[in-house]
Amino acid sequence: MTKASKIYIAGHRGMVGSAIWRQLEGLGYTNLLGKTSKELDLRNQQQVNTFFEKEQPAVVIDAAARVGGILANNDFPYQFLMENMQIQNNLIDASLQLGTEKFIFLGSSCIYPKLAPQPLKEDYLLTDALEPTNEWYAIAKISGVKTCEAIRKQFNKDYVSLMPTNLYGTHDNFDLKTSHVLPAMIRKFHEAKLNGNTPVNLWGSGTPMREFLFVDDMAAAVVFALENKLPEHLYNIGTGEDLTIKELAETIQKVVGHTGEIVWDSSKPDGTPRKLMDISKMHALGWQHKVDLASGIEKTYQWFLNNSEQIKEVKM
Repeated sequence: MTKASKIYIAGHRGMVGSAIWRQLEGLGYTNLLGKTSKELDLRNQQQVNTFFEKEQPAVVIDAAARVGGILANNDFPYQFLMENMQIQNNLIDASLQLGTEKFIFLGSSCIYPKLAPQPLKEDYLLTDALEPTNEWYAIAKISGVKTCEAIRKQFNKDYVSLMPTNLYGTHDNFDLKTSHVLPAMIRKFHEAKLNGNTPVNLWGSGTPMREFLFVDDMAAAVVFALENKLPEHLYNIGTGEDLTIKELAETIQKVVGHTGEIVWDSSKPDGTPRKLMDISKMHALGWQHKVDLASGIEKTYQWFLNNSEQIKEVKM
């Protein structure tokens, strides 16, 4: 690995992929490779294989996925399962067949069982039932983790999986139909503020606890995995701290400057009661997050304000 090694970042236009690209560029990596979904359909095995044969990347970072919140997962289970498996299978297999030595697979904390002990350790994978509201996405990601583990075991390749907690930050998806909870709240509070501080309706009871990691910290974890040979195949990436959804809403409300009422719709699902990551393995190796939640929300809201005219709207 040198600063001139060819590094392909799948999903380089997304929130995570673009953060990784910016960070690598800032560190002096000069041979970064990215393709838009129009230029390369990662669901198409032939296209992916042809691309790999031509480019021969030394490193592949898989930050490409079909993602969304509870509503999107519930409404489009087939797409969340099949498209994510197609994307990762094509990338992993092409990397193996064409000799890519390092592969970094990005997943999600939703791979762990719904009622697993807290905080979530890597060892809890496949020990109990998943959360039904996002099991389709979770099963796809679990298959990616196990595929990378199998390659590591059978072929002794440096293929590693990083499982982030809930990510947020600049270049996030703020589409209310498909976004995750934090960017959706930013948009809801912002629009309610513009409408005279009208009440903001939020799903669930507000009692579930969640952990949030700023996307630049996730990018730093990927760079850490890139520049070091990690001894195991699976690592959690997070802050090790969580808060209730109600506390999150109040923090966002304060940052946005909304002064109206928050109304909780308890008829809507809460999802998993708690999802806190055990990040002791990554801490022991030397990586830690740097951005606290309030600062991260302020940075994200500022980006939202600066880009509100072209906020990404996802079409299902």
